[in-house]
Amino acid sequence: MRTLRLAALALLALDPLPAAAQPYPSRPITVVVPFPAGGSVDGVARILVQKLSQLPGWNVIVENRAGGAGGTVGANTVAKAAPDGYTLMLTASVNAINPLLFKNLPYDFVNDFTPITLLATGPLLVSAAPNLPVSNLKEFFELVRKDQQKYTFGHTSPGSASHLAIELLKRDAKLETLIIAYKGTAPALNDLMGGTIHLLADPMLSSLPLAQGGKTKALAVTSLKRMPAAPEIPTVEEAGMKGFELVSWYGVWGPKGLPAEITNRLQTEMVKIVKQPDVSQRLLTIGFEPVGSTAAEFDKYIKDEMSKYDQIIKAANIRLE
Repeated sequence: MRTLRLAALALLALDPLPAAAQPYPSRPITVVVPFPAGGSVDGVARILVQKLSQLPGWNVIVENRAGGAGGTVGANTVAKAAPDGYTLMLTASVNAINPLLFKNLPYDFVNDFTPITLLATGPLLVSAAPNLPVSNLKEFFELVRKDQQKYTFGHTSPGSASHLAIELLKRDAKLETLIIAYKGTAPALNDLMGGTIHLLADPMLSSLPLAQGGKTKALAVTSLKRMPAAPEIPTVEEAGMKGFELVSWYGVWGPKGLPAEITNRLQTEMVKIVKQPDVSQRLLTIGFEPVGSTAAEFDKYIKDEMSKYDQIIKAANIRLE
């Protein structure tokens, strides 16, 4: 009998518990940010990851995987990852816009990811070059109309919320101004500060400090209400564009087939973090509205937003080569 028990123990030692039976998480979790460090997506990710890493037994890191239009390289990495909860993606609404503009993506955005939670939403800050003699969006458009060929607009990435907002502003203002596409926030903001371009829409996290420092001119926010982070900045609607609203939003996804128990665990912990008073206040301070949704709510939100983006793209006749 003793011999049989020893044999059984030996077999267990050779065949440990399968990964699915191990407590989650049992090894480091990587949150892929498909953009360079320093931008708004990276900023939201680091707030979340810092808090997740404080949970007992959790080791979470940010991995910036920039490249491709609208973060498609990083997104593809997550789409192809094992659905075990150890490779996640935190990105912005551009992820839902890409499939409407790029027909040859290496993944299916709707079917190759598991939505986990919508973390936050936030308007874009519409800023002008600092050397222009304007103080609001209405004055800016009046100036541009005097000599449209003299002025240039920009956006931070093809297909991004920045791109859609600038196209909408151009259309609603009835302008034919040249729009320059940048590969990232930093080069676009640098050219705005230097006067190479004259108008840019970008999340408040990266744009507001520059405006407050006098390096750019904040003209408007793209939400329907003013933001607590900068209540002195009017909305685009206040400049005469009735009903103008376009916000950027930030969420977390896993690969397709992420088990429900892991999805629920991640969603629960992330929502708890977003609801923490210090995190909520930090998000509000940098221009975001904390949300923290269920996975089902996030899935519906994505589909509703994609329908809206599709209408915007068609109405503005946005085409990418």
